[in-house]
Amino acid sequence: MPCDLILALDVPTREAAAPILRQLRGQLRWVKIGLQMFTAYGPDYVREVAGLGFNIFLDLKLHDIPNTVAKAVESLGPLPIQMLTLHTAGGGEMMRAAKAAQQKTNPNLLLLGVTVLTSMDSAGLNEIGVTAQSADQVARLGKLAADSGLRGLVCSPLEVRLLRAKLPAEVQLVTPGIRLASEAGSDDQKRVMTPADAARAGSTYIVVGRPILQAADPAAAARMILAELASSKAEGLKG
Repeated sequence: MPCDLILALDVPTREAAAPILRQLRGQLRWVKIGLQMFTAYGPDYVREVAGLGFNIFLDLKLHDIPNTVAKAVESLGPLPIQMLTLHTAGGGEMMRAAKAAQQKTNPNLLLLGVTVLTSMDSAGLNEIGVTAQSADQVARLGKLAADSGLRGLVCSPLEVRLLRAKLPAEVQLVTPGIRLASEAGSDDQKRVMTPADAARAGSTYIVVGRPILQAADPAAAARMILAELASSKAEGLKG
């Protein structure tokens, strides 16, 4: 399965985002709009970015009682979005309610269940009372999401092979926590991997922010990552 690139548009203002989006038009297909930008600018900004020709991954990580999440999915469904996130920790009833709302309002929308945030490790889970290791918790929540009807997950690239072994092949895996091999640190991400390694592991999409946003030439950085993904696909075909 080929792996595609999603830009995480994690910038403070639409003015900061505008020149980056202009450079990237025609270079990549996907943009992730997260809680910061959606809170600041709302649905109209989603429509604005979609109007530039990008597919939209709306990353709001919905987590509430089942009825509230279902109503939120119904409200968001008419927007020009192709992916939407919710927390699998909300439980099976919540995810089933979200799935029913998605089917009613936007049948083509891919609901993505967030397993364990890539900023968390086993020590962080222990702080909130989860005694399982991070990989075990990801596997448990991933299976719960698939059993609840979700056909996409957000996970660390380090858990992709584990999930591929346990879940139906059609489940799409979206992996943040991507860093270039040349980067010295991983910032606030604790469970990270390079683009090529994530693709070889079985990611459907990788999410990249700072390596593109902070590059002197964002379009060139995006092309380099896309070339790395294409190379990893070619290696896989040869293998």
